Amino acid sequence: MKIAILFDGASALARSPDLLILGTVEAIERALLAEGNQVVRIPVFLDGRWIERVRRGKFDLAFNVCEGIDGVATYEPPVIGVLELFGVPYTGSSSYTTSLCLRKHVVNGLLERAGLPIPQWSTVRRGGALTSVGFPSICKPAAEDASLGVEQRSVVRTMRALTTRVDAMLERWDEVLVQRYVDGREINVGILGDTVLPISEIDFGAMPRGKWRIVTYQSKWLVGSEEDVGSAPRCPADLAPKLAAEVRRIALAAWKLVGGHGYGRVDMRIDAAGKPWILEVNANPDIAPDAGLARMAGVAGIEYPALIRGLCELGLDRNREKVSVEEGWALAQRLSGVTDDELQPAPSLDLFSADLEDGGTRSGRAARYRRGAPSGEPSQQAVGDH
Repeated sequence: MKIAILFDGASALARSPDLLILGTVEAIERALLAEGNQVVRIPVFLDGRWIERVRRGKFDLAFNVCEGIDGVATYEPPVIGVLELFGVPYTGSSSYTTSLCLRKHVVNGLLERAGLPIPQWSTVRRGGALTSVGFPSICKPAAEDASLGVEQRSVVRTMRALTTRVDAMLERWDEVLVQRYVDGREINVGILGDTVLPISEIDFGAMPRGKWRIVTYQSKWLVGSEEDVGSAPRCPADLAPKLAAEVRRIALAAWKLVGGHGYGRVDMRIDAAGKPWILEVNANPDIAPDAGLARMAGVAGIEYPALIRGLCELGLDRNREKVSVEEGWALAQRLSGVTDDELQPAPSLDLFSADLEDGGTRSGRAARYRRGAPSGEPSQQAVGDH
């Protein structure tokens, strides 16, 4: 197969390159090449030139490890959207799921409405009122990943400290999530396809006295720091069978609710009473060989090359299951009361074709399809008419 690896080129190929990204790309590339695939690296930059490479590449699959552009997480869903637009099969979750999970307050509302356990929370925007959810509380950017914006001062005990922290964060982020801090064990639940991998736990035993037992930005990215050493992953977690079963049930329910596909991770806390609480649903988490998901897969007996192959197969399977544009359009019309004799062809999705009949426009041609006029016949209504 011809496989493209998409990654954040603005970070990985910067003057001070992000070696973690490059290391992950190289590991994936080795695994794919060992299977006899043709592999093309496509670094993603804000200039958009990479889009044409994707469009013209005739790739059988895109292995997407682009978690943003130039480190900006909000650009992650649009990258996936390009693959969806061009119909390129890809690994990981959809642009919808990724966008949803990136907005912690939105996914919290969805999970809470479904009856899943979410610690009490609220959000505040610039100029908005700050609502207490009880103390201690933890403050996070509402739409960020990689623990950016999370440090020891993120946990507060008083309204005064909460106000100070939120005001400082609103200088950088538009919206801040304030959530009740759950004191207890922290676990990570990896999901591969529809299977829950062995549960991992963060061991805070070496966290210096006086520090909150949380996974901060320093814990994740400053190797050798006090908070890195003090938050060591352990897999499998030592959980009672009944509690482990409940954790797996909750994680899988959350993953399905957000429409997760391929691989993901659900982070939880278990309080002193033994109740699990969802902290975050992570679509397309770090897939590096030494990251949490690969570690959990390894405990399950899935070596890294097999994990990469499995993710590719899941991406291809999703594409095979998709209904074609023509079939989907026909079904939509039938569900709109159109009989088989009245069915019209599906709208053209060739957005880049220069072959526009009779000097028509792309929007006009699509409008004729939407109005149900047969191809080649002029529409009797303007595009904006209702």
